Amino acid sequence: MTQNIAKMIDHTLLKADAKKEEIIKIVEEAKQYKFASVCINPTWVKTAAELLSDTPEVKVCTVIGFPLGAATSETKAFETRNAIENGATEVDMVINISALQDKQDIVVVDDIRAVVEAAKGKALTKVIIETCLLSDEEKVRACELAVKAGADYVKTSTGFSTGGATVSDIRLMRKTVGPDVGVKASGGVRSREDALAMIEAGATRIGASSGIAIVNREVSNSNY
Repeated sequence: MTQNIAKMIDHTLLKADAKKEEIIKIVEEAKQYKFASVCINPTWVKTAAELLSDTPEVKVCTVIGFPLGAATSETKAFETRNAIENGATEVDMVINISALQDKQDIVVVDDIRAVVEAAKGKALTKVIIETCLLSDEEKVRACELAVKAGADYVKTSTGFSTGGATVSDIRLMRKTVGPDVGVKASGGVRSREDALAMIEAGATRIGASSGIAIVNREVSNSNY
């Protein structure tokens, strides 16, 4: 089960002051534990891709429009293409949260689709809906719009807002997207028990900086 959990974890380091030595460290950890990916900011994609060139089973994941989701769709699409050129094989994009709350569904779909189309055939697209800022109705609508736009996954949180993943949100998201779209729990998953609860609720990927603690049955004090 340890190995199975490891293969579901995006080993994450997204803090603004991450140093190169820290990026190298999490890449080496990802290789050792066979995590699904390393998830880093776009500026580190090329470095991570080079370090993982001999380990294709560990993917390079980065974030788009992060953490606010307030960049234009054109900017998000450019950021996606640039990340893929640098070696990213998975992209986690933040939706236009205010457009969702203003019920501008066409704007939200087009925003997601811009990234999906930029990544098509080259990288998986995960859509961060930032559940802590949304009502249940908005969470459902965000997931429906992500599916409509062709996303591969829906994801709970950036880990940089007012809250992270909850079991109830994962259940709601899984119920909404059905069995064929991935669900990623991120933000506040600090222990093996946390991770197993998310998986039981329907998560197929875990985003965490606590991946080693999760695998080793420890508890981390990390927020992401």
